[in-house]
This record gives sequence, C-alpha cells and structure tokens, in this order.
Amino acid sequence: MSETNSPLPREVADAYVDDLIALDPVTGTYLGVQESYSRLPDLSPAGQAALAELQRATLARLDEAEARPGADSGIERRCARLLRERLTAELAVHEADEGLRSVGNLGTVAHSVREVFTVTPTQTEEDWAAVAERLRAVPAALTGYRESLALGLERKLYAAPRPTATFVGQLTEWADTGEGRGWFEDFASPGPDALHAELDEAARSATAAVVELRDWMRDVYAPAIEGAPDTVGRERYARWSRYYNGTDLDLDEAYAYGWAEYHRLLGEMKKEAEKVLPGAGTPWVALAHLDEHGRHIEGVDEVRDWLQGLMDKAIDSLDGTHFELAERVRKVESRIAPPGSAAAPYYTPPSEDFSRPGRTWLPTMGLTRFPVYDLVSTWYHEGVPGHHLQLAQWAHVAEDLSRYQASVGMVSANAEGWALYAERLMDELGFLADAEERLGYLDAQMMRAARVIVDIGMHLELEIPADSPFHPGERWTPELAEEFFGAHSSRPADFVESEMTRYLTIPGQAIGYKLGERAWLLGRENARKRHGDAFDPKAWHMAALSQGSLGLDDLVEELSAL
Repeated sequence: MSETNSPLPREVADAYVDDLIALDPVTGTYLGVQESYSRLPDLSPAGQAALAELQRATLARLDEAEARPGADSGIERRCARLLRERLTAELAVHEADEGLRSVGNLGTVAHSVREVFTVTPTQTEEDWAAVAERLRAVPAALTGYRESLALGLERKLYAAPRPTATFVGQLTEWADTGEGRGWFEDFASPGPDALHAELDEAARSATAAVVELRDWMRDVYAPAIEGAPDTVGRERYARWSRYYNGTDLDLDEAYAYGWAEYHRLLGEMKKEAEKVLPGAGTPWVALAHLDEHGRHIEGVDEVRDWLQGLMDKAIDSLDGTHFELAERVRKVESRIAPPGSAAAPYYTPPSEDFSRPGRTWLPTMGLTRFPVYDLVSTWYHEGVPGHHLQLAQWAHVAEDLSRYQASVGMVSANAEGWALYAERLMDELGFLADAEERLGYLDAQMMRAARVIVDIGMHLELEIPADSPFHPGERWTPELAEEFFGAHSSRPADFVESEMTRYLTIPGQAIGYKLGERAWLLGRENARKRHGDAFDPKAWHMAALSQGSLGLDDLVEELSAL
C-alpha cells in the first residue's frame, strides 16, 4: 500500500474496533452492534491468543500510520498515543498469562457472560430470538473459560483463594435465585409465547453450564489453589496498575498521597459530623446515627424512581449553566442491579446510536430501606455529572474523535477520576444541600482514599506509617486492610467484605479514583492559571469531556492545554 493510501492513526484505531467486535461480541453488544447480540466470545486460551494477535498486528499498522503525513495533528496524535498505550498495556497482561487466572467477584470475563444479557435488546420477537441463540452459547463460553483456568493450574498460575470462594458463591446464586430456577431462566421468562419453549430450553442449558462451572470451581479449582497468596506482589501490581491507570505510577508516592488525603478528609469529616450529631466523637458515629435517624427512601421501586429524579434534576440544573448537553446526552435511566452482583453501584454507557440509553445500577443487597446520605454523591458519581455525562458525551462526539477513543479505549482511572471530580464539583457548586449529604460525600471520598492506602499497601506489603492511628509500624495484610477499611467507612459489613474481595480480584483499579481525580484537578488548575480571569469553566468542561479517553499523564497534559 502506498503512503498516500495508508491509514492514519484514527483509521487504524477504528479498524481495530471492527476486528475486536468480531472476536468479542460482548464489546459489540455494549456498542449496540446488532450482529453481536446473539453471540458470546471464545474465552479459551485460543480465544485469548487470537485477541493478542490482533493487538500485535494493530500496533504494527500503527507504526506505519504514525509515519504518514498528517499523523502529527493533535487529533491523530492523541488517538495514536492512546491506542499504543492501551494495546501495549493489554498485551503485557496477556503475555504474563493473567487471563489464565481471572477469578473474582466482578469484572472477570465470566461475569461479562451474564451481565451482557442485561444490555441485550428484548423489545421484539427478533430480539428474543437472538437472546435464545446467545443463551445457547453460554455453555461453550463457560467451557472455554474453564479451559483457561485449567491451563493456569497446569502452569501453577493461581487465582487468589478468597475471590475464588466468593465467585463460587455467586455461581450458586446465579444457578438458583431461590425459586428453583436460575438467573437465566428468570431473564428469559418475559419472552414472547411463540419462543417460550425455545427460550426455556436454552436458559436451562445456560444454568446447567453455570452449575457445572460452579462444581468444578468448588471441587477442583479451589482445592488446587489452597494456600496460594491473596495478594499479587509488586511486579504483578505494577502491571495491573499500568493497565487500569494508563501510566507507570510511582506506587510509593501514590501510597503516601493516599495517607495525605486520609488525614485531610478526616479533619473535614469531624467538622461535618459535629453538625450532624454534636458530641458524636467520630464521623462514623454520626453516620451510624444517620443510618437510623437520617432521611431514607423506603422501597426498591421507590429508590429507583428517586434516583431517576435526582439525575433529572441535576441535568436540568447543570445544562446551560455548567455544561452544554446535546438532547440525547440528557437521557439516563435508573435501574436496579440483578441479584448476584457485587455490592457497589455501577453504570453502563449508551449504545453508539443511543437507542439504549446510559443506565445507573443499584445493587440492593436484599435491602428495602436506603439512607439518602449514602446515595446523593454516589449518583452524582455514577450518573450526572459523573460517568453518564463523560461516557455519553464521548459517544456523542465519536465521529469527531474515533470510535476507539469514545468506547473501548477507555482508561479506568480517567473515567473514575472524572466521576470523583464530578462529586467534588457538585460540592463546589453547592448541590450538597445540608450536613447530612455533605458528610455522606466526605465518607465516599474517604472510602476512595482508603482504597489507595489498602490496595497498594496490602498487595505490596508496605509498612503502615508511624503517624497512623491504626497499627503503626506493622505491615499490611488483607485482614488488616479489611479492618482498617471497615473502621473508616459507613458501609455495612457485607459491603466492606465485597469491596476487599474486589481489590484482591482487580489489583490496581481501585486507586484510580483518587489518582484520577488528582489528575483532573491538576489539569483544571493549570488551565485556570494559563487563562487567568478569562478561564471559562463551562467551556473547559465541555472541551475536556469531548477529547475521549487518555492515560493519566497524557490527561494532565491535554487538560492543562485546553
């Protein structure tokens, strides 16, 4: 191919998305690609190898693209930088065989097999026919996943025992929702009468595959990894940290930053707690008081509707004043997460054509009474102006960027950092109406600071500082980390347990919230200094939200230049 006809980086990136969708219909489903709705990916070692080969071939094409005239323009340069960084980080994870021990309570490929059904269209009989075909694909997908884990056992690459035990429990819940049938049967039950028998048979086969995987995990895998460490050590942690943060972090500096934020937030929390419950002693006594006596929403349907109203109100208040939102970006839906989910709320972005809107998901954990203080800033994070405004805006401007930058190229710390920045922004703008809501916001901030401390601390077995009020001078262990996290959080014990299992499942991801927020704040401060009195926050926010994903170093550089 001549240099004139060779692709530019954005074209290479978008070709990669097309090829990725062919290998990974879960990604295609989230993007709204109809051809993906009936399929599931190959989760076997061969499937993993095929994806890695695509990544290597794309990097080779990117080398050629970056040498083409025009590749040094700002928009091409940003796309090329993101694509190279992401594919390099993903290959590093693959080449370390991390995919052969991917077990935990969320975020694994096994979880994606179930969760993709929650975003699969079910409006028409044709949609349900695709669902039936996808249900029939569940056994092969889970068999491929088991083949990967079995190869990991053969190579003595073990998952962590605690997340493995949790996953076995989740599989049990997926297999039986309490009414003698599994989650897949429940999902398929609203299907049309004409497809009822087909859907029921396919759902039963999917549940049988879940049971088979559960039994193998319980009877073969879990005994084989007994005694393996729950933590990953510095080398593996650095690899995963790069994957989730898009940069090679100074982990010791990040650990120290987590402690600095801990001390700062503790001082703020004590002041706010005194307003909530004078003489409380600690912020968590005041938060426990709010659990019993603060404002609450009663009922699962009621809390879903209340959260929808919270997001609708935020959009109406922010649009035209602090953001300029396209009509399709203004739509976001509140949903209740399916049983068997992890404890933390989450967000799913809209399809590329916005036929499926962005959605926030609340795991109820069996509860029917929900404290308001624990919801307000969390939904500013998950919904508006957090994840929804960023990821929906990326989809809205995808044609001006590249499909890759607006979707599968997402760097976790960029998105989580924006969402935590969004919570702080709502505090700065006065949307946290009283001490109750503000203490809840600070509690959520403290949780993210504690994540930095315990995630890095326990995986690297670092020393607890001498000025810590908690076990000074000792080395972190998962047990100490859970005790510390529970003592500095208003969350119930099952949430704390789920969170700690999460950190053992996906090391390096949880630190991206605070470190990402720091990057967003630094970028804004640099831009404000550069513009002086002419700095326009609304224009800056929209420009920042319209540049697609970036790793943290690149993010600070680009935000500072806006």
